[in-house]
Amino acid sequence: MNKFNLIYEMAQDRTKYKVEEDIQNFMESKNDISTPEQYVKERSHYLDQIWINVWLNKVTNDVSRKEKKQILSELDYDTEGMDKKIINQLFRNEMRNYQPFDTLNWLLSSELLKQGNWQSKFDQVKKAQIKRQEEEELKLLLENSKEVIFSAAQNIVEMKRNEYFLYVRHFVAKKLNGNFNSNKKYEEIYTNRGRDVIREVGKLQYSDYLTLKDFFSEYTGAVHQIVDYDGDFIEYETYFTYYEKNVTDFLFGFFPSLIKEEIKVHIIGQFELATHEELSDSILRKMLANSFHLLVHEYMEKLQDDFIIDLIQLADTTFDLPLHQKQLLADIQDREYKLKEREEELRRQQEKEQRMMDDIFGKEYIPSTVQNVKYVMHVGETNTGKTFHALKRMKAAKSGLYLAPLRLLALEVYDQLNAEGVRCTLKTGEEEKVTEGASHVASTVEMFHEREYYDILVIDEAQMIADKDRGFSWYKAITKANSTEVHIIGSFNMKEMILQLLGDANVEVIEYTRDTPLKVETKTFVLSDTQKGDALVCFSRKRVLETASILQNNGHSVSMIYGSMPPETRKKQIKRFLDRETTVIVATDAIGMGLNLPIRRIVFLQNDKFDGTRRRRLTSQEVKQIAGRAGRKGIYNVGRVSFTSDIKEMERLLTKKDKLVHTFAIAPTSAILNRFEKYFNKLSIFFELWDKFKSPIGTEKATLTEEQLLYEEIEDSMIEARLSIQYLYSFLHMPFSKNEQLLIDQWKNTMEAIVSKQPLPEPYMSKNSLETTELSYKSIGLYLLFLYRLDRRTEASYWEKVRESFSDEVHEKLNEDVISLKKTCKKCRKKLDPSFSYEVCDACHYTQLRKQGRNNKSN
Repeated sequence: MNKFNLIYEMAQDRTKYKVEEDIQNFMESKNDISTPEQYVKERSHYLDQIWINVWLNKVTNDVSRKEKKQILSELDYDTEGMDKKIINQLFRNEMRNYQPFDTLNWLLSSELLKQGNWQSKFDQVKKAQIKRQEEEELKLLLENSKEVIFSAAQNIVEMKRNEYFLYVRHFVAKKLNGNFNSNKKYEEIYTNRGRDVIREVGKLQYSDYLTLKDFFSEYTGAVHQIVDYDGDFIEYETYFTYYEKNVTDFLFGFFPSLIKEEIKVHIIGQFELATHEELSDSILRKMLANSFHLLVHEYMEKLQDDFIIDLIQLADTTFDLPLHQKQLLADIQDREYKLKEREEELRRQQEKEQRMMDDIFGKEYIPSTVQNVKYVMHVGETNTGKTFHALKRMKAAKSGLYLAPLRLLALEVYDQLNAEGVRCTLKTGEEEKVTEGASHVASTVEMFHEREYYDILVIDEAQMIADKDRGFSWYKAITKANSTEVHIIGSFNMKEMILQLLGDANVEVIEYTRDTPLKVETKTFVLSDTQKGDALVCFSRKRVLETASILQNNGHSVSMIYGSMPPETRKKQIKRFLDRETTVIVATDAIGMGLNLPIRRIVFLQNDKFDGTRRRRLTSQEVKQIAGRAGRKGIYNVGRVSFTSDIKEMERLLTKKDKLVHTFAIAPTSAILNRFEKYFNKLSIFFELWDKFKSPIGTEKATLTEEQLLYEEIEDSMIEARLSIQYLYSFLHMPFSKNEQLLIDQWKNTMEAIVSKQPLPEPYMSKNSLETTELSYKSIGLYLLFLYRLDRRTEASYWEKVRESFSDEVHEKLNEDVISLKKTCKKCRKKLDPSFSYEVCDACHYTQLRKQGRNNKSN
C-alpha cells in the first residue's frame, strides 16, 4: 500500500470517529430519544462536510512539499519557484474532489442506526451526561465551601492582625535574648586576595544597639548565598534575613491552629461535608500562604521600630495577651522620649567627635608656601627639555636636591651629575649611595624632608600632585620647600592649579614646545612592520616578554622595559639601545616618564590597559605622555606614532586639549598622627576617622588602601601593641609591591622580628627563572627598606651588592631566556601561536562558556 492510499484510509477512519462524536452531541442536546431518521434528516448536510474537512487537513499535512509539487506537475502545473502557500492552496483545490467518501451511505449501512444500538447509545450518553453534571455540581460545591472557609479565615486574619503581632513580638524577643546571650559579633573585611570575608570581633552586646533596625544589619556568621560560580565571592547572612526566616516559620507553623479556633463550627462542618476531609492546619496554611507572607513583611517593618531593651525585658515574661497589649502601648508611648534622648546623645557625640576631628586634622592642608622663595615653573609637553634646563640650573648651584617620581630617574640624575663632576648622593627608600663631599642629592619625592636646606630644589613630574595615593608628596615638596629657588617641572594641565597653590609667591613660568613634531601614521601597524628605532608599547610585563620573543626570533635585537624591572636592569637595557646593540625597544607605559631616548617611532600595540580595578581605554594624557617619547632633534626630526587599531580615535586623544588638574592629593602627616595618638592607640580607628574626614575644597584624600590591607595582617597583634601609631604607620607606608603575597608575608615576619628583637628573616633568593629572580630582587629591596629604616647601613651596603647581582642576573635572563619564551594557554599550558590575541586557547574558552551555561541553567 502506497503512502497516499494509507492517508486516504486514515482519513476515512477519522471521519467515522467524528460522525460517532456528532451523534453523541446530537443525543446530548435532546431531552427525549429521537429516531435515527430524525438525526439523518437534521445532520445530513453536515456529514459530507466532515469528510471534506478531515480529508483536506490530513492530506495537506501528511504529504510532503516535494510530493505535492510532483502531483501538481503531473496535473500540468508549473511549480518551479512557486511560493509554499500557493502550492498548498492548489494542492487542496485538486484534492477536494479526489475519490469522495460517501459518509451518508456508510452511516445508513452501519450498525449505528439500528434501533437496538441507537437506544443503547442514547442511554449511555444520557447516563454520562448526568454523571458529568453531578461532578460539576460537586466541584462547584467544593469551591464554594473552600471560598467560604478562606473568606472566614481571611476576615479573622484582618481582625486579629494586631493581636497576632503580639505573639510574633514575644517570639522575636525570646530569640533575641538567646542571640545576645550566646552569639558572636562579626565584621566584614576586604582581603588582599580579592574577596570579602567576615571575622569575629567579640560578643553581641544589646547595649550597642537602640532599635531592632540597628541590630538587623549585623552578620550571623552564616553564608546566605554564593554569588559567583567558583565560590570566590559569597554573601553573608544578616540578622534581618535570619529573623525574616524565623518569623515566617513561626507564623506558618503556629497561626493556622489559632485561626481554626476562631472559625465558626457550622462553616467548618459544611467544608468537611463537601470535601470529605478534616479542615487541617496544612489546608489553612496553603489557603493563607499569600496573606501570611504579607503579614511577615508587615511585622518585620513594625519590629524594626522596637527598642532592643524593651524586647529583652519582654523575653522573660510569660505570654499573656492583655498584658502584652498593655506593654506594647506603653513601649510605643515611651519611644518618643527615648528617641529624643538618643538624638541628644548623638548630637553630643557628634560635637565631641567634631572637636576631636578639628584637633587632629585642623588646618593641616591649607596651602602655605615658604616666604622668600623664588619658584620657576617649567611647563610643556613630553620630551621638550624641561628637566634638562632645570637640572642645568641646579648643577650650577652650591647645593641642590632633585626629586623624582621613580627610583630609576633619581638613579639616572645621580649617575649624570657624578659623570659631569658634580658630586651627588642618591637617596631612595630602598638604598643610599653616599658620595663623599657631595652637596647635591638625587632622591625620590617621598624622601623629601622640609628641614633640609638646598639652594636649588627641582621637583619633576609635578602633575602627579593629583595622584590619589602619591600626590601628597609633591604637595609637601612644593609648599614646604626649604630652598632659595624651587624648579617645578610638569605638563600644561597642572599649570593653573600650581599657580593657585603658590598664591602670592614669586613665580616665573617658562613654557616649552616640541622642536620635533609628532606625525600619526595612517596605516594600521602589524608586527612585521617593526623597524630600527621603534619603541613598541603594551601594558603588561607578560605582553612585553612575548612580543620581545617574537621580534628576537624574527631577527630583531630588542631592549625591554617594564615597571617591575629592577632599575639597574632597566638602565642596562636602555644602554644597549643607546649603544646600538639593540635596534628596537618593547616597553610598558614605564617608557612614558622621564626617559629621553632616540626613538624614531612609538607604536601602541594596545589602546587599553588594566588600571588595577578594570580594563579601560587610555586617557588623552597617557597617550600624549607615551607618544611624546618619539623623535629626537638631530636624529629623528619628526616623531612618528603608530597604532594597531582605532587610528582616528587614538589620534583624537593625542591632539585633545589636556584636562586641567583641579585638585591635589592629601595624605596623613606626622603631625596628624601625633595628635591622633592623644585620643586612641589603634590605627583601625584612624582609618575610620580618615574616611569621615571631609577633604578640603581643591583636595582629594589618598585612599590608604594598601596601608589598610597591610594593617589587617597585624591588627591586634603584638606588633601593634608594641609600636607607636606613627612608627607603625611609617612601616605600613613602605614602598614595596603589595600584590605579591610572598612580600606581604616577608613584611609581616620582619615586623614580628623587630618587635620581639629577633634577627630579621633573610629575603627570598632564587635564580631558577626570570620570575623568581625578579621576585628575589624585590624581596631583597624590601629587606633593604627595613635595614635603612633601622639605620643598619653597614649591612645594607652588603645587601646592595647582593641585590645588584640579582639585577645582573635579570639582565642576563632577559637577553637569553626571552628568545626561547613560548606563548602558552593560561589554563592548559598548550603552546599558542605568537600572534594569537588571547591568553587562553579556544578549547579552554569554549569549555568555560559551556560550564557557565550549565551553571546558569541549573540556577
